[in-house]
Parts: sequence; C-alpha cells; structure tokens
Amino acid sequence: MDRRQIWFGMTHNLNRRTLLKGTGGIGPTLVFAGVASANGETRYLARVEGSGATGRIERAGYDIETELADGEVLVVVGPDGSLDKLEAVRGVQVVIPDFKIELEEPVETATVESSSDKPAFWDRQWDKHVTGVEKAHQIATGEGSTVAIIDTGIDHTHPDLQNVNGEASAAIFGGEIRDHTGDWYGHGTHVAGIAAATGEIGVVGTAPDAELVSLRVFTTEEEEQDNFWSDLLLAIEYAVAEVGADSANMSLGTIETLDGPFNAGGIRGVTEPIMQYATRQGTVVVGSAGNHGESLQEGGSWTLPNSLAGVISTSATGPNDELTFYSNWGTNEIDVGAPGGGYETLEKTLEMDSEEVEWPFPTNLVWSSMAPDSMLGQEFGQYAYLAGTSMAAPQVSGAAALLREEAPDANVRQVENAIKQGADIVTGQNDSDLGAGRLNVRDALDAL
Repeated sequence: MDRRQIWFGMTHNLNRRTLLKGTGGIGPTLVFAGVASANGETRYLARVEGSGATGRIERAGYDIETELADGEVLVVVGPDGSLDKLEAVRGVQVVIPDFKIELEEPVETATVESSSDKPAFWDRQWDKHVTGVEKAHQIATGEGSTVAIIDTGIDHTHPDLQNVNGEASAAIFGGEIRDHTGDWYGHGTHVAGIAAATGEIGVVGTAPDAELVSLRVFTTEEEEQDNFWSDLLLAIEYAVAEVGADSANMSLGTIETLDGPFNAGGIRGVTEPIMQYATRQGTVVVGSAGNHGESLQEGGSWTLPNSLAGVISTSATGPNDELTFYSNWGTNEIDVGAPGGGYETLEKTLEMDSEEVEWPFPTNLVWSSMAPDSMLGQEFGQYAYLAGTSMAAPQVSGAAALLREEAPDANVRQVENAIKQGADIVTGQNDSDLGAGRLNVRDALDAL
C-alpha cells in the first residue's frame, strides 16, 4: 500500500535554512504506513448502531478489542481481507482497517536562540500579549481545570511544567494504556507550555494554574511498537472518561483524500462519534487546522479532527494578527484564529531587520518550553521558538481552561460560543481566515 503523508504539527524546527526550502515536507510528519495486520488478522474500526450489533459482530467470527464512545465505535479484530464481510453485519454503518502511523524525523535542524539563564521570558511572549492573557489572569488562571495534551508527551521535569499530573498521564499505543514516560520528541512539551506553563522560571501559559495531563500517542524506535489511528481515538476516550479533562488539545491531524476505505467519509465516520462523545461529556476538543497554506474547501482537501463538528478548528496568526503563510483556511472550516507564529509571507517571516518588522525572525515565532533531552531539545535546549497551527491550538485549549474555572458547569457549546464572541478583528463568525476572529482570552471571559 502506498505511503500517504499525514501532517503533524508544522515545521517544528523552524529556522532560516529550513524555511528557505519552503514548508512542504519539512519537519516531523505522520506517515500512513499500512493497515494494522499481523498473523493473518487485521484490526478494524467499526461504527455501529443498535444494541445487538456487538453480538452479531462476535457471532460473525470477530473479536471486540475495545468499545469507544459508549459502544458506538468498536475496535474489532478479524481475518485479513474481511472488511466486506464485516460491513455486511447488520448494524455496522462504517468500517475501515485500523492504520499505522509513523512519526518521521525532521529533514534538518539548526539551533535558534535559546537561553535559560534568565528568570523569565515574558517580553518574548507576544502571543500572550495580543490575546489579552495578562488581563485575563486578573480574573482566572485555570485553577481547578484540567488540560489534556494528546501529543508526543510532556517533559514533567521541566521547571515550568511542574503542574503535570504524572499519575493521570499515560502513553497510549498498540491499543494499550501504559505509564507516563515523558516527552521523547519535544513537540508535546512546547504545546503544553503554550497552554499551561506555570511561569515558575521562563514562560507562562494561558492557564498557568491548570493541571496538565500528558497523553503520549507516539512511540520511539526503541519501543518497537506501531502507532495506530485507534490510539488517537483511545486517547480522546481516556481524556474524557478517565481524566475528565476540561479541554483536550490535538495539535495533529490528517490531510489528503485517501483511496478506498481510507477516504474522508471512512475516517470521518469512525472518528466523529468519539468527538461527539467528548462534547456530550463536557470536554472541549481543540484541533489545529493544518499547515499546507491551502483552502479546505477546494480540491477535496480535508483535515481531521479539526473539520469535525464539536472540535474547535484553529488557524494560525502572526504578531500583526494576519493569517500566517502556512496556515490552512476555509469558510465554515475555521472556528477561530490564534497566535501560531510567523507572518503572512515567508519572506516577511524571515526578515531579521527590526526596522522592517516589529518582531524580526525568529522572534515572530512562538516561544515556549522544550524538553532538553528530547530529539528537538538536543538542538534547542530548555526553551525554543517554533511555529505552526500546532502552536495556535493550545492557546485556545488554555483559554477553555480559564472559562471552566469561571463557570465549571458551562457546557462545551457555551465555552465555544464565549471564545468566538470574545474574538477580535472579525465581524460575524464565518471569516475564511479566522472564523469568528483572533482569540482574545480576556474578552472571552466577559462573553461567558
């Protein structure tokens, strides 16, 4: 089967050399690497309807490995090549083979400015300045709220991330929930800092007093374990049912219409019930819109999970509140914009003359925590400038935690509406670039 590219994050090691090559294919990506098949059996994802569907599937010769979303989505194991047979079982609505995903290494890395010898880097955090975080903290800081980060893990030893709940955190792969082990790559630590770093030493997140839960869904080569799409779904279920997360951040996703059962309808069909389940249970799911600089309304493009109803789809803005050159867009595809780093053109992003731009390269990117022993951290150190819709999504996830502190009983729709109503720049909610506008955390609190 062809290897199909699935995006993850953005150009995580964004620097002058790699940016000059353009963004396509640079940095870590998720790669479609075939179906979950071994020893003559395949793992399938099935969306079912009706109470008797599970029994009929088992009587047809399949084993039920996991039930998700109150049993609406099943992880099923059965003979290779028996998808048609499973589809024919009464009550089965959608079936796709569970598929492997791999996290590829960056093309190249280069050290950007990194320093941990100062007590604080608030002056570098333009993303918090433009979203009104300092004023918001006069009202709420996320105390009592929980933010789940579904990613490469979080470095719980980082001095600004001592709010990670290690007991609730987990590594989820191969359909199993395992002990939390930190962040081997670095991306998840950067995302976590944007959402909820405590500001103890270097950076402050949008919700510094919230609890962080790390849900690692990617493995190292040493672990010799495949990663599957079902692991992402299981992570959402875990964040909702076991953690009771107020918000769950997914700075990852898919793009491209795949062939056969791996088309938009197939993957959407088994993923959407999980997101609807999260919404019913009160967890706000935030997804990044993707970094191909494309319209999600043309040419068959689509991204998941952000394109699903119930997920807050987040595009990326720069210090001047313009959509960045890499961010995807699309009317009715974007709910809100948030700082992701960079400017509206590659050339402007790379400008290093402070007289030409207010935030010259690399300071127009997003500064946050980094896991120093991780793959990226070995280049960057304890803090790093990165960019992408990956950096935009956790701005919103952190905002949701503040709103939940102020209104613990607010449902997902109320939280989402407050975020949209408090957004700046746009009139209405259907701007193709920014949806309802660029996130303003302080005004979202007022809107709630």
